[in-house]
Amino acid sequence: MTRILLLNSGPHSDASHGYRLAREAIAASGLSNVQITERDLVQSPIPPIGRDYALAVTSHTPHDAEEFDWSERLIVELEQNDMLFIVTPMHNFTVPAALKLWIDHVIRINRSFNSTPQGKVGLMKDRPTFVLVSSGGFHVGERAKQADFLTPYLKYALASIGINDVHFFPLQGLVFGPEAVTQAVDEARQKLSEKLL
Repeated sequence: MTRILLLNSGPHSDASHGYRLAREAIAASGLSNVQITERDLVQSPIPPIGRDYALAVTSHTPHDAEEFDWSERLIVELEQNDMLFIVTPMHNFTVPAALKLWIDHVIRINRSFNSTPQGKVGLMKDRPTFVLVSSGGFHVGERAKQADFLTPYLKYALASIGINDVHFFPLQGLVFGPEAVTQAVDEARQKLSEKLL
């Protein structure tokens, strides 16, 4: 069985181009006996990091403490899956708040990473990770007119917990009409199918 965690962090939920393409790619991948766990970070938001969590994370509180309830739930959910899909828009050059909050809960000292003199050492098993990044403008290639802080940030954040097999697929220029959307989706579909097959 291939277990896939599909995170959706955009405001359009299951109507987004990225979400529909992720589901289509999984269905066409030829993977047998697939089990998909979906988490829509906008439709079912997770709570922000609060003072109780902050105090617990700096005081060697046990992993199963109530203060870590959401963090532990999200880490275990990630651990239980063999593959990760992240569907995200680019908001103001980087990840949207909903995805950043998931990252804040999942990156936890002595649980998903250890701190060493050389830096963070990830404790999570590496897994194929596919990130579909939607943007109205262009952030990759010769037509790019804005900086892309999302890709290096997300790559670094995931690597800090041990996930290094990460592939990015831009869906860009989505505000330039139906033809631009079709072209963006087709290009991302081709690249995604090459990685999945």
